[in-house]
Amino acid sequence: MSKFNYKEDFTWHDFLVRLSIIIGTVAVIVIAMPRDSQNYFHVEQGKPWKYADFTAPFDFPIYKSETRIKQEQDSILSHHEPYYQYDKSVENDAVSRFLDDYKDGIPGLGDDYISIISNRLHRIYQAGIMKAKDYGDLISDTTRQILLINGKESVRMPVTQFYSTKNAYEVIINDEKLEAVRATLQKCNLDDYIKENVVYDKRLSEASLKELMSGIPIAIGVVQKGEKVVEHGEIVDEKTYRMLLSFVKENEKRGSDNTRKELSAAGEAIYMFIIISLFTIYLTLFRKDYFDKTRSFAMLYSLIIIFALLTALFVRSTFLHVYILPYAIVPIFVRVFMDSRTAFMAHFTMIIVCACMLKYPFEFIVIESIAGLVAIYSLRELQYRSQLFKTVLFVAMSCMLSCLAFDLIRINAISDFDFSYYKYLVANAVLMLFAYPLIYLLEKMFGFTSDITLIELSNTNNAILRQLSEMAPGTFQHSIQVGNLGAEIANRIGADAQLVRTGALYHDIGKISNPIYFTENQSGFNPHEGLSSVESAQIIISHVTEGLKLAEKFNLPQIIKDFINTHHGQGKAKFFYIKYKNEHPDEEVDELLFTYPGVNPFTREQAILMMADAVEAASRSLPEYTEQSIRSLVEKIINGQVSDGYFRDCPITFRDIAYAKTVLIEKLKTTYHTRVIYPELNKT
Repeated sequence: MSKFNYKEDFTWHDFLVRLSIIIGTVAVIVIAMPRDSQNYFHVEQGKPWKYADFTAPFDFPIYKSETRIKQEQDSILSHHEPYYQYDKSVENDAVSRFLDDYKDGIPGLGDDYISIISNRLHRIYQAGIMKAKDYGDLISDTTRQILLINGKESVRMPVTQFYSTKNAYEVIINDEKLEAVRATLQKCNLDDYIKENVVYDKRLSEASLKELMSGIPIAIGVVQKGEKVVEHGEIVDEKTYRMLLSFVKENEKRGSDNTRKELSAAGEAIYMFIIISLFTIYLTLFRKDYFDKTRSFAMLYSLIIIFALLTALFVRSTFLHVYILPYAIVPIFVRVFMDSRTAFMAHFTMIIVCACMLKYPFEFIVIESIAGLVAIYSLRELQYRSQLFKTVLFVAMSCMLSCLAFDLIRINAISDFDFSYYKYLVANAVLMLFAYPLIYLLEKMFGFTSDITLIELSNTNNAILRQLSEMAPGTFQHSIQVGNLGAEIANRIGADAQLVRTGALYHDIGKISNPIYFTENQSGFNPHEGLSSVESAQIIISHVTEGLKLAEKFNLPQIIKDFINTHHGQGKAKFFYIKYKNEHPDEEVDELLFTYPGVNPFTREQAILMMADAVEAASRSLPEYTEQSIRSLVEKIINGQVSDGYFRDCPITFRDIAYAKTVLIEKLKTTYHTRVIYPELNKT
């Protein structure tokens, strides 16, 4: 019955708080977003292209594969002509040492052998002697040539023209003029006079090789901007595979530019700011009350952030796919704790945010939006585990049908079907089943109470309810009747019937402390007869504070405590209040002594409970149960509550109150109907 004026209620403080929420949410998401998320594909050669048609967004080269570049490098290495320096001093030194060592001749041989050997050494040095290892590496290919530098000139020469230190010695020993005296020459250690005079020039050779390597082209063509690279469902052949990987590589180069990174981050921040702002504006215009409770908006924005972070993680991963993430679990959570419209808005906001991280967002947005709508439609309330199982089944089927629709639109033949997406959707459905235990976790984190918890609390075997039934059976029966009446009213006006029923079971648990002082638990003896009106009133109104203490002791949810605190509102213990005033007509009464310590109802469910509680308790005192007496009682009590202003802070309408009166009259008439007197059998 309260009226909310948006312009009057919305303050600068509210604006700053919501702006802070927007900026904080945007900052977390933008920081977590992978800067290179748009660069990568999960490409497999020989497999169908899983994404939408890909058209080149800019010109880029088609890079060769690493294997091909390695082959070309190996080819250059195998044909590379290394540089060698010819050192004349080596020959002069070696021949001089030989002649000096054997100036007196070789024992057992004539002097002419000295000149023959020195001549043979001269011939070999003139041909060129190389290190044995270098010669062995080069001579494996008899066509190999080297570039021999002699002074300022370089001459290309075949490797076969040179000697190694090893075969140079063998050439001398096996010379036809020296063969007869080989045994004697072997004792002369002629290999001491054979040194390499053709030396590898590392600097020139490596510079030459580097120049040749740098000349290898790394690309084999160019993809023009706007050129279609691959279509959805098309088999990725080798050429297409190279084109796609080349795009990734080129995009990485572009992404490494700091200016481009800054521009990209700025664009993402603006995009996120728009999306999160629109969601915040929706809440401000249509669900303003969610900002009154931290738990409500905290859960909404937390879910968006969590799934954005998970999406960023999955996009970066090579092995995980975003379709594995159960995005439809978000509208389930929001629907269970809030309402359907907010569930869809939160889900759609989250999908739009996450889609920004994907290369091809269109299919993702469509499939996940359909999944969210199906989840909302199929799970209007969650009271049984089977309901969640059915919802998961419907969501999985809708996602697969959506995926099938896109496949049928694009493929050319049944054989082109790619079933990899469907296994991701199956994994998605399995993860959605975790919604049931996660609901409990969210309840504890944000202080919500789900229908599942309410049903568990409604179990009369719970310790506090069992204690109530044993110690105050009249109050227990009264609570059950109030719950039945309140649930019927709630169903009629569209309120939460399960919440009213559960709240009714606990609203009077404070009477456990002094059950005999309440009429419904008395059986002939009334302890109030020995007490003053003030004392009696204090005992009666104390059942609210005692009830809150018990609720705290048994860890009942706040939403149930609110029913205990509001079911009498700021009303009075009227029986003893009026009695006291009649007994003390000239005395000013301290009304606080007779006033309940609670607050007036601030939800429709609490207002329903107040009406049902007052009417059910008063109906027990009617002298007769006729339609007129019941109607008069209901009208009197509820009209009195309205005139006393109990519903001023409560969003209940006069139309709702009218329906509540009708339901109470009908139910009480049924409860207290006149029974038929059975006739007695005549005796013959």
